[in-house]
Amino acid sequence: MCGIIGIFGSPDAAHLAALGMFAEQHRGQESCGMAVCDGKLIRLHKSMGLVKEVFSEEVLAGLPGSVAIGHVRYPTKGSATRFNSQPHLVETLFGPSYALASNGDLVNYASVRARLEVQNVYFNSDNDGELLVKYIAWQIAQGLAIPDAIRALMRDIRGAYSCVFCTRSELYLFRDPLSIRPMVWGKTPGGAVAAASESCVLDTLDASERKEVPAAGIIRVSQDGISVLESDPELYRARPHNAYCSFEHIYFSRPDSFHFGENVFDVRQQIGAWLAQGDADLDVDCVVPVPDSANFMAVGYSLAKGIPLSLGLIRNHYVGRTFIKPEQTIRDESVRQKFNALPNFFEGKKIVLIDDSIVRGTTIPKIVRMIKAAGAKEIHLRIGSPQVRHSCYYGIDTPHREELAANRFSLEEIRQRVGVESLRHLDLDGLRHCLHKPDEYCYACFDGRYPLEKE
Repeated sequence: MCGIIGIFGSPDAAHLAALGMFAEQHRGQESCGMAVCDGKLIRLHKSMGLVKEVFSEEVLAGLPGSVAIGHVRYPTKGSATRFNSQPHLVETLFGPSYALASNGDLVNYASVRARLEVQNVYFNSDNDGELLVKYIAWQIAQGLAIPDAIRALMRDIRGAYSCVFCTRSELYLFRDPLSIRPMVWGKTPGGAVAAASESCVLDTLDASERKEVPAAGIIRVSQDGISVLESDPELYRARPHNAYCSFEHIYFSRPDSFHFGENVFDVRQQIGAWLAQGDADLDVDCVVPVPDSANFMAVGYSLAKGIPLSLGLIRNHYVGRTFIKPEQTIRDESVRQKFNALPNFFEGKKIVLIDDSIVRGTTIPKIVRMIKAAGAKEIHLRIGSPQVRHSCYYGIDTPHREELAANRFSLEEIRQRVGVESLRHLDLDGLRHCLHKPDEYCYACFDGRYPLEKE
């Protein structure tokens, strides 16, 4: 799970891209990068760190051009190094150059890479974004036009990928046939085309005429205008429906985003209301969310139960999201820095604590201990997702099932280890009830039913 952005048609493309990347910084905090084209050269700048740290005014001034693509990274495929950061650039001395940034993960990465290596295609990283751009470049070298090279990629490479791809004069937007990760585009007031992982980015850029990039869709943007290219009909015949990531609504996306035809905040609020239905006899004083992704779940619960909502936990927003930290020791340290209990608030209170999910089960016990130390009498934990029992191969860092708390302990054992008086998850039927088109979503991390099997 990462964040991408593409800009075409603005003399200030690098600045617009940086603004957009900052708006989706929540999707990745380990590294960021940008490729900018002035019609002659594609200049690449990327580094470990946050957008505001990496892209100073001095750096942006050195990235002239009207076409830009950018990326914020949360490591899934490949370690957290500069070599694995995106975008990835393919340069030729006298021929064309290409750059690509992608959000998602590929399930047949190893086999496709091995086939390309036999064809003398070399790799500098372990990142799937590099595989995608080099696959396209290799197909072009075989004589295919860019749209046909992308169609060949869609037929051959399986997984989640929402991509921005640029040449020296064009920008391409494309998305996997199952639309697993979000991708939207629109037009800025200055007439530039902007594409991003979430609509909140388009809000920041004041973009209008917004649309989602269609499943298996290819959009070409050039000086000649915008072309929505015909998709390969074979891809549609092999695709029974979309497989939108349900975890985007639960955790990853900003609540002010709109994608998959849903307001993220509204889905979360409905999740909270659904959780409240199962607590008819629960006697508590207030509802407290674990900020920030559970905030609107707590709003929904509070409204449904008529119990006051209280922001009893304060989050330090200068600490990144703990779930997407690459190492467990870093996640543990981030928890200690990230949350603090309001002084004198919890003393003697019985509370419902709302959190979005339990994945590894390492964060929530520390939060509960903090609240108990602050004087809470009872804590009833409600989780706004089903139990996470299966690994995700489409862009979420849960690579090993044995890491998941639901596979290591029973629900009662988790309750005891967390240290709460009661524990209840949203069930899968409840989650489906909270979505407008539940059959269009992927629930593999909950039920193990993968729309694409790993190689």
